[in-house]
Amino acid sequence: MTTKRKIMIVAGEASGDAHAARLIKAIRDAEPETVFQFFGSAGPQMRDAGVDAVVQSDDLSVVGVAEIAGALPMFLRASKKLKVAADERKPDVVVLVDFPDFNLKLAKWLKKHGFTVVFYISPQLWAWRKYRISTIRKYVDLLLTILPFEKAWYASHGVGHVEYVGNPLANEVSAGISKQEFCDHVGLEPKKSIIALLPGSRHKEIVRILPVMLETAAEMTKKDPELQFVIAVARGRNRNDVDKAILDAGDAPKNLRIVENETYNAVAHSDAAAVTSGTATLETGILGTPLVIVYATSALNYALLKPLIAVEHYGLINLIAGKKVAKELIQNDFSPATLSAELFRLLDPAVNAEVCEELRIAREKLGSGGASQRATEAILKLLPIV
Repeated sequence: MTTKRKIMIVAGEASGDAHAARLIKAIRDAEPETVFQFFGSAGPQMRDAGVDAVVQSDDLSVVGVAEIAGALPMFLRASKKLKVAADERKPDVVVLVDFPDFNLKLAKWLKKHGFTVVFYISPQLWAWRKYRISTIRKYVDLLLTILPFEKAWYASHGVGHVEYVGNPLANEVSAGISKQEFCDHVGLEPKKSIIALLPGSRHKEIVRILPVMLETAAEMTKKDPELQFVIAVARGRNRNDVDKAILDAGDAPKNLRIVENETYNAVAHSDAAAVTSGTATLETGILGTPLVIVYATSALNYALLKPLIAVEHYGLINLIAGKKVAKELIQNDFSPATLSAELFRLLDPAVNAEVCEELRIAREKLGSGGASQRATEAILKLLPIV
């Protein structure tokens, strides 16, 4: 007799969509004889993995206090749809993937209504909003963390139902083709310096960050016409935002290329990268490309959020390394002048080699991967016996 399992899985951003898709594959691979029915909030990669999208998470990726407030009706509608689906379909377990502003509220409702709740990828409470730890303690049955220091941090704050599963990116981030193949594909010269520009996956990030990157590229090209730039566009609807930013810039350099769904190839085969703060900084570090971390939000958001941040470094790769391996240009420090200066510095062969070695050491702290498989084992143990 075929066993059937129902798992509700909720993600809300591009990185969470990717992590969830890997987890879904690992779950199916672990029990190939079981029929798993996945449903919930799903992005394109989760939908490709067979998740029934009660909510399409593509629209939920909003950043900033003001923007979130404006999108509140959309979030409420999404939450209501998911609650109705949970109530009707009765999942054996609910897996909430990152996206803490939305998922922690949903966890509270789910736990109160008798569902088993797993939170995969810990909210960064060690960085800010530490008060949320009480929600984790009360409403999450199992917290799965992907950063090596998190389990001890939670233990020191009285939370024991935490398991470190390793980082899902550790052995899954790599180039799929050679540098020569990549350059032939996009029309670049492999012997000339290449700089990758990663403006983020959210609309507001691209609107605020990409124009500065484009101005930087234009200024750098005036000093060194041989430089080449590649913009890596995240999967989804970001291409229109990028095209508009380039059109508005007017004087974008001719040696600029855009690639979609090839971020790993673009970063791995670049000599340096400007990367918007987020998961991409860790991915870039794993690929071993020297980088500068950038971020800018509205003045209101920055004024509201900065007092809440309790860590020395913004970038994930710096947090893993325990020091500033990558320079961070945040808010007012982020400009064409500062970005171009740091990118030129990273192109210096001696500096480039030194940073590459520091990234290698940081990468080793993540272990050998297998996070999706270990997370799968922990989740399957929570399923009721049938």
